[in-house]
Amino acid sequence: MDRMLYIAMSGAKEIMLQQANTANNLANADTTGFKRDFQAFKAVPIVGPGYASRVYTQDAGVGADFTPGPLIATGNPLDIAIKGQGWIAVQGPNGKEQYTRAGNLHIDANGILTTAQGYPVLGSSGPVSIPPSSKIAIGSDGTITVQPNGQGPNALAVVGQIKLVNPPAKNLIKAADGLMQTRNGQPAPVANVSVESGMLEGSNVNTVDSLVHMISLSRQYELQVKAMRTAQQNAQASAQLIKLG
Repeated sequence: MDRMLYIAMSGAKEIMLQQANTANNLANADTTGFKRDFQAFKAVPIVGPGYASRVYTQDAGVGADFTPGPLIATGNPLDIAIKGQGWIAVQGPNGKEQYTRAGNLHIDANGILTTAQGYPVLGSSGPVSIPPSSKIAIGSDGTITVQPNGQGPNALAVVGQIKLVNPPAKNLIKAADGLMQTRNGQPAPVANVSVESGMLEGSNVNTVDSLVHMISLSRQYELQVKAMRTAQQNAQASAQLIKLG
């Protein structure tokens, strides 16, 4: 009886975690450059004294889906979208180099090019600094060109180049802040990653698929709870029979 209750309990617990993951995906359906998380169940035998007759259901975090999202035209010269594979290098909240595909960039009060979350965008020698200018353009290779204040349209100056990288997907892990980081080392900038100015990459979350998955998880949770109730009823019935005996 305890085996039935144990399996149902562990299954219900992990389904709740998957529901939280699916809810997080749905909440980020409109987040620029968001990559959905996907997970799977796995059976983990409980080892110990005696025969391993207990199996625990565990939600295994498989990783993130790196499929590119749809491109959305904005016309903003500070908005960039990576075409195909690749990542924009930024300085994460921990001070280390991390990666994102959210290209809705801004210039902060100190003239540093940052993401919408305030993470500094990295160039070849650290955060990219933008001088006061009346016009800014970002080339397909990440080169930043500005027209300084008070200068004519022909007085263009290159002030930096965004670091664009393309590490293997198996070497990437998703941090709690939504940024990507490598398992080991920092990838070097590559020339085959290109960006398109005036565009943003949308989230790759399929809302219909996520809603259907959420409904399916709810039904699975109900089945696990029903199994636990059945185990309780069977235990009570067994106890009554023992008393009668």
